[in-house]
Amino acid sequence: MTLREDDAGVSVLPRQFPTNRGGLCQKGWTSAELLDHPDRLTTPLVRDPASGELRPATWDAALDRVATGVRAIQDSSGRDAVAVFGGGGLTNEKAYALGKFARIALRTRNIDYNGRFCMSSAAAAGMRAFGIDRGLPFPLADLGRADTLLLVGANPAETMPPLVRWLTEQRQGGGKLIVVDPRVTATARQADLHLQPLPGTDLAVANALLHIALTEGWVDQAYVAERTTGFDAVRRSVAAWWPARAEQLSGVPVADLEATARALGTGGRVIILTARGAEQHAKGVDTVTAYVNLALALGLPGRPGSGYGCLTGQGNGQGGREHGQKADQLPGYRKIDDPAAREHVAGVWGVRADELPGPGVPAYQLLDSLGTADGPRALLVFGSNPVVSAPRAARIEGRLRDLDLLVVADLLLSETAALADVVLPTAQWAEEDGTMTNLEGRVLRRRALRPPPPDVRTDLAILADLAARLAAAEAPGAEPAGTAPTSTAPAGTAPAGTAPAAARPEAVAAARFPADPGTVFAELRRASAGGAADYAGISWQRIDAHDGVYWPCPTEEGPDTPRLFADRFATPDGRARFHAVDHRPAAEEVCATYPLHFTTGRVLAQYQSGTQTRRVPALRRAAAEAFVELHPDLAARLGIDDGDPVRVTSRRGELRAPARLSAGIRPDTVFAPFHWPGAGRANSVTNDAVDPISGMPEFKICAVRVEKA
Repeated sequence: MTLREDDAGVSVLPRQFPTNRGGLCQKGWTSAELLDHPDRLTTPLVRDPASGELRPATWDAALDRVATGVRAIQDSSGRDAVAVFGGGGLTNEKAYALGKFARIALRTRNIDYNGRFCMSSAAAAGMRAFGIDRGLPFPLADLGRADTLLLVGANPAETMPPLVRWLTEQRQGGGKLIVVDPRVTATARQADLHLQPLPGTDLAVANALLHIALTEGWVDQAYVAERTTGFDAVRRSVAAWWPARAEQLSGVPVADLEATARALGTGGRVIILTARGAEQHAKGVDTVTAYVNLALALGLPGRPGSGYGCLTGQGNGQGGREHGQKADQLPGYRKIDDPAAREHVAGVWGVRADELPGPGVPAYQLLDSLGTADGPRALLVFGSNPVVSAPRAARIEGRLRDLDLLVVADLLLSETAALADVVLPTAQWAEEDGTMTNLEGRVLRRRALRPPPPDVRTDLAILADLAARLAAAEAPGAEPAGTAPTSTAPAGTAPAGTAPAAARPEAVAAARFPADPGTVFAELRRASAGGAADYAGISWQRIDAHDGVYWPCPTEEGPDTPRLFADRFATPDGRARFHAVDHRPAAEEVCATYPLHFTTGRVLAQYQSGTQTRRVPALRRAAAEAFVELHPDLAARLGIDDGDPVRVTSRRGELRAPARLSAGIRPDTVFAPFHWPGAGRANSVTNDAVDPISGMPEFKICAVRVEKA
């Protein structure tokens, strides 16, 4: 899209771009309404200890309160007593700066972000199978040319409407669309075949599909032998998943499983895509791995027009997970416990490798430890609203209230910001430059149309100011955080981003944390060089000239990489890895007290925790309140009519909202969108069990009872 500002205000205009062809969803077309919204934060807020209320404050007072509080907490309880929580909507520059800030300004290991709740299971599955995590290892346009397209747990008609153009093109070209989803969604209604499994049984479905492919001789044996390892164990494990067994468990008829396997096994160009429905489980990594196994067995990854991919869920869902705001990660998708990675990044940052903290803990574990005896006493939040978005949300809200210091940087007073001790008003997307990386791995430019309001600052400026104050607040005689020289710098030179040795600590910090996004991106390029997500050859000028640049792109003179895996995978031997995975029950099964399955998702007119979209009149009219979707047969048994207030109760909490009857949901399952706070908060009910590999919570299934409220 492009923007225009005139006397009538800011307008959003279409732009013919390769991925969306000028199309946006309703949220995109109305996004400019938030720039001058009356609810917008335009001055810092600090909680008055006497009244307990948030009151306007100067920037100096607000930042001093943060710096003083952080240093006092760290002096008494250690560096890790302060934590940072980021977001998948931050630009690449801000995600990079936030990870750097946590590790060399705060020197804390405790940083993670809300993308842990979104794409982490697919990321982990991709890393262990392919050695790299990129949502789509091929251009988005390939979807429109696929002969068979399998969507698992994805509803792009409501979550990513511009992508539907490619689905329409695919079907108009004679392709077959198959959707796996417990609900008859807007996307499922467009499908040639809809598999409607019990929530939590997608892994069993995948293993049955591979079982059928083996039985019918559709496995690409030459590809498996030449390009993969580990298939024998997978062959043995799926032998037990005959279609009738999968039908008994999932409810998907054998005939539909066979038709799906046939379309995948005999189609010319075949693509398998997974999304949140497959991932947001305590076995999410194994579930995605099962579909990766299926794709590898059919010889899809690296074949022109075919492959496996994952649909991202946030504005910078791909880039946000590449540059250091994950607990175990350094920029360029490097592992923080890799000695070579630590040496490289430390050299760019101008510190010793042994100064960098080790891995932290995943998002839910971090949030659940806040305010406890061994957990962080302070939290800095950028671009997230965990009071609404975290599982078992009432518990997390309580943890936030237990903190000694909560700081939130946001453009609106979210439910999390309303609990904060300090709220810092931030710039919006149209008021700052930067880059984003889409699901194809294509790095895109975001340009400022206008400056932010006079008393509003960018996240980069906030981090720069805080870093300077924190350095100045170091104890007399103590070495300021991150000021030691690095052994990796050439003799006679200062490491990148450092100031002269005689400079004051705050001057050193200011040099290391520039507020200019172009300067930050230039440093990001150096930090990512040689990593899996290598941006070294990507400049803003190159992005502008080519409608984006795909990573990895090691040199400015060399090519970028729209397609991965043509010749080899990103593993030491160049081969993809099969992993045998087996179905296991949900972390919480139904019982007499909680006899129904509960699942969550999005609706077209709202986004994430709704902080922004619930304030846009057109979107509020389209989706004004939370609801609970029930099958008419279930509603009849419970004595519930359409529109009746209902209560959904789990072992963790309850949700109250009007009933919405739909024959498109299974009679044993109820659904609620997660965009609303208060009584309609779906995440009051969801399960906080997590995947042992990715840390992904089990948002998509738990046991509940439903009654008329």
